[in-house]
Amino acid sequence: MRVTPGEVRGHLPDKMGGASPSARADEFPMIQSMRVQDLGECAYREAWEFQERAHQQVMEGRDETLFLVEHPPVITFGRRPGVGQHLLASEPYLAEMGVEVVQSDRGGDITFHGPGQIVAYPIVRLADHGLSVAGYVHSLEKIASATLGDFGVTAQADPNAIGVWADDHGTLAKVCAIGVRIRRGVSLHGLALNVTTDLRYFDLIVPCGLHGRKATSMQRILGQQCPPMESVKQSLIAHATKAFAR
Repeated sequence: MRVTPGEVRGHLPDKMGGASPSARADEFPMIQSMRVQDLGECAYREAWEFQERAHQQVMEGRDETLFLVEHPPVITFGRRPGVGQHLLASEPYLAEMGVEVVQSDRGGDITFHGPGQIVAYPIVRLADHGLSVAGYVHSLEKIASATLGDFGVTAQADPNAIGVWADDHGTLAKVCAIGVRIRRGVSLHGLALNVTTDLRYFDLIVPCGLHGRKATSMQRILGQQCPPMESVKQSLIAHATKAFAR
């Protein structure tokens, strides 16, 4: 099924199988056998359900999928031991702030997702692209870096810390977090790029478990020159579909 950009659908196409979560899903044309779907604003667990359905289908040999989503405020735990110690806020305070806490099955430590952040979940067969797990993570870093570069932000990887970093007025700060799971050779979860994210939420955690390393956003780096979310999203789509073209 091909749907023109901007067409709003109330659920994923029937070929996803079964009852679908209620989130909005804008479907872009398929590019190089990768289906791109914008879930709009969607709760973390609900987006996870979308991923699981697509994961099963990609394992069966159907089109790879890229989900884009903007989550309501949520703190997620990765599978790394001791991750809970990096949550700095109490449960009552988080409830007052309207921040959900979810134990995820992705790798890594603790992170925050929320409004103003573009989250991308590629569901791809690593073997089809000749990628190891480390190679796949590096591909995500390159996608985020290329997207940032389109808007004048010079980004870099850190050999000691997964993610994408950029100069924030003299301090190297994380602008994009990455956390994945590879199950039966197919990816889940992905990257989270801070565009206009309210960075005060990161004070609730030790981001990615890295003490003394701050988070930043495109808005903080670029100020009034920060591009609209939609422009960043289209750039990320272009780089991701190119990276996973076959």
